[in-house]
Amino acid sequence: MVRRKFFAANLISSTRKSIKSGLNRRGLSNRALIVGIILFALAVTLAPPIQHYFTQRAQINSLRTQLSDNQKMLEDAATELAKWNDPEYVASQARARLHFIFPGERAYIIVGNGEITDDEQVTKVSEQLPIGLPWYSRLISSITSTNVNS
Repeated sequence: MVRRKFFAANLISSTRKSIKSGLNRRGLSNRALIVGIILFALAVTLAPPIQHYFTQRAQINSLRTQLSDNQKMLEDAATELAKWNDPEYVASQARARLHFIFPGERAYIIVGNGEITDDEQVTKVSEQLPIGLPWYSRLISSITSTNVNS
């Protein structure tokens, strides 16, 4: 019995040879291709957990910073509370904030920024208005105009 070959066997073997020679020409072997596929699958598999890890580390660092800030604020509030337990501090704050005075004392409150202006330097609005207008026009322009010099 004569065994007949599959009619496309030559075509398949020539195609295999051309693929192997093409891979060998490019410097890519089957092992390198398999290792590349495994590394790609490993990278795709490990990327989300690594991202979650770094996100959680950033959150932990943020919370630690927030905790240290809160501890500092708590210490500041404790020192402020200790100040308010001192009667002399309470009296000084009442004097400064509420203008309280002890019996027999006189309090003077100075209003303004302390500058004394000369009357000659201040230009009156009535001097800036044009002459010859009816009284109601002068009234409206005196209301709407601003004093530019001061």
